[in-house]
Amino acid sequence: MSSLDYVELTCRLNPVQPWSDIFIAELAEIGFESFEETDLGFKAYVGAADFNEELMKAVLSLQGAEAKPEVEYEYIKIDGKNWNQVWESNFEPVLIGNACYVRAPFHAEMPGVEMEFVIEPKMSFGTGHHETTSLMVEWLLEETFEGKSVLDMGCGTGLLAIMAARKGARPVMAIDNYIYAYENTIENAQRNNTPWINVLHGDASQLGNETYDVIIANITKNVLLQDMEKFVSVLNPGGVLLLSGFLEKDRNDMVSCVEDLGLAFSGEKKKKDWLALRFVK
Repeated sequence: MSSLDYVELTCRLNPVQPWSDIFIAELAEIGFESFEETDLGFKAYVGAADFNEELMKAVLSLQGAEAKPEVEYEYIKIDGKNWNQVWESNFEPVLIGNACYVRAPFHAEMPGVEMEFVIEPKMSFGTGHHETTSLMVEWLLEETFEGKSVLDMGCGTGLLAIMAARKGARPVMAIDNYIYAYENTIENAQRNNTPWINVLHGDASQLGNETYDVIIANITKNVLLQDMEKFVSVLNPGGVLLLSGFLEKDRNDMVSCVEDLGLAFSGEKKKKDWLALRFVK
């Protein structure tokens, strides 16, 4: 089995919502990194080396849930060398906030748009299609970054780090614990004329004495809660913390955790059942 092989899960639901969002959040907690919503449900992707069939089946069985949707699913292994064919066939450009246009190298440019990013996602999460990434893009469109230091935790494709850099942030640090996300961010930073972004392969243990004016963290609920104290410790006084990757039902847990560490809640954005929260230190 190659380290570049993946498992594609196709799930059909009745009703689709809110169950699609719930399953996506739960699957993210067990290692699935990329998701594509469909009319009937969603597709989810995980590296074959990280795939745990028993955990996946436990999530999809909704153990302990009183109300359950109708669930049909199948999964297949995709050879790593065929991955580009898969995402190229599905990946469409996306316009966020009428100001941020995200496209692949083979898509046409959009004249007149405020900011355009060319992202080749490969197997990395963060193209702007999922609600969590688009919510973070909306926050970044509103933030001022000129001369500010920025940390992007769980950078995926590097889109958010690149956007901050293009808006004047410097220095910018991007970190992801998946090797292909690390490599993909380096490639996309070069592609979008921000090659000076510092990209690291790892997790919050990579954070040392360097501090930041803005921290962007679009990960999963459990990882956010686990690493929150470290994030707060490297955030400068007056700095901004932007969080996403969790459902509306997890809002109180997230807000309580951050406020207990001394930050002030300053706003939220919502799409479907997903949230992105803003805090100030």
